[in-house]
Amino acid sequence: MFAAVFAALIAVSGFIIIPLPGGVPLVLKNLFVVLAGTALGGFYGGASLLIFIAAGVLGAPVFVVPGIGVFNTPLGGYVIGYFLAVLVSGLICGIPRIEEKKVKPFLVIRLSIASIAGFAIILLSGSVYLMFLNSMSFGAALIAGVIPYVIGDLIKLAICIPLSLKLRPIAARYLNND
Repeated sequence: MFAAVFAALIAVSGFIIIPLPGGVPLVLKNLFVVLAGTALGGFYGGASLLIFIAAGVLGAPVFVVPGIGVFNTPLGGYVIGYFLAVLVSGLICGIPRIEEKKVKPFLVIRLSIASIAGFAIILLSGSVYLMFLNSMSFGAALIAGVIPYVIGDLIKLAICIPLSLKLRPIAARYLNND
């Protein structure tokens, strides 16, 4: 159930666009991608991304470019990065536990590392894909695919960590049998 909810949140968040000076909008999709991994763990977070990507490939309007055609655009790299990010951030955080209701420094550190890794993987994956798709140098791809998004991702990082702290014990009640 949580995987489907997060798949829907990721899909809907793609329509939430905050214009910023410089023309690069702030989108919330990658916030919910990383949050799926940090709140649900690798398995359920990964399942949410599989649902989201399958819906997009089958034609649901969750990508800017409909269907599998998204992988012929630079956005394809970010979609691949979404899946890798949710797996890595989820593996770093592990399965949510009810006892995480009491916030401990180690949990905050683990969620912070997982969130930073998730956002970095999305940006790096998008840049590498951009590099190959457009025959760019790695440096040029980083400038085009990372630099414009850093400030927005730092803001989303600051939102993701406290949300993960609140959501993990709630998810644990339904995902764990202990």
